[in-house]
Amino acid sequence: MSKRLIVAIDGPAGSGKSTSAKLVAQKLGYLYIDTGAMYRTVTYLAINNNVLKNKHAIINLAMNSNIVLKFIDGVTHVSVDGNDISEHIRLPEVNLNVSDISTIEEVRKILVDKQRKLAEENCGVVMEGRDIGTVVFPDANVKIFLIASIDERARRRAKEYDEKGVTITLEEVKANLQQRDKIDSTRDVSPLTKAPDAIEVDTSNVSIQQQVDLILGHVKQAAKKEGIELGNL
Repeated sequence: MSKRLIVAIDGPAGSGKSTSAKLVAQKLGYLYIDTGAMYRTVTYLAINNNVLKNKHAIINLAMNSNIVLKFIDGVTHVSVDGNDISEHIRLPEVNLNVSDISTIEEVRKILVDKQRKLAEENCGVVMEGRDIGTVVFPDANVKIFLIASIDERARRRAKEYDEKGVTITLEEVKANLQQRDKIDSTRDVSPLTKAPDAIEVDTSNVSIQQQVDLILGHVKQAAKKEGIELGNL
């Protein structure tokens, strides 16, 4: 009998994945894994090493870089070979290129292996991304697929930039999101798509707490089915 649950939360950028996943993980006492941060890390490294157009070099960066994710006080901290790059991976230039990096099949295979290993090493995981329920963990106990209108997603992302002091127009944010959606959903390898058995939630007009409560409701059902006690709920 399984002694842990894997909760997969997928969806496009700005749909509320990160915020919901973090809160669900905190409530359950589970490990939170932001897989998008891993792809962002490889993208940042490619930019920093001036190899954005060099597929072989990018694959080597993904393979040989020691990427460490730590979730501390509600914030995901990312370090590579001991250097904290948490702020760098959220820069607009990374946003503009991360979807292209994510289309590289070898990079995806490398990072998926790392993601599975992280889950295997921990008891109880909430993992969010774009292919968790379809590729990384197709047998996840709970699969959630979040969506939201493009205008709402753009507003959320623009607010994040504003809070960090980054100057970018709402129109630019919206255009970037639309381009990312197109690349993510049409790529040949692990495209962004809803798993047949995933529960779709439109977050356009619901609060974060409502999202979290809904997800936790499905987690409770899955735990009951598996005979697992959730002591924190």
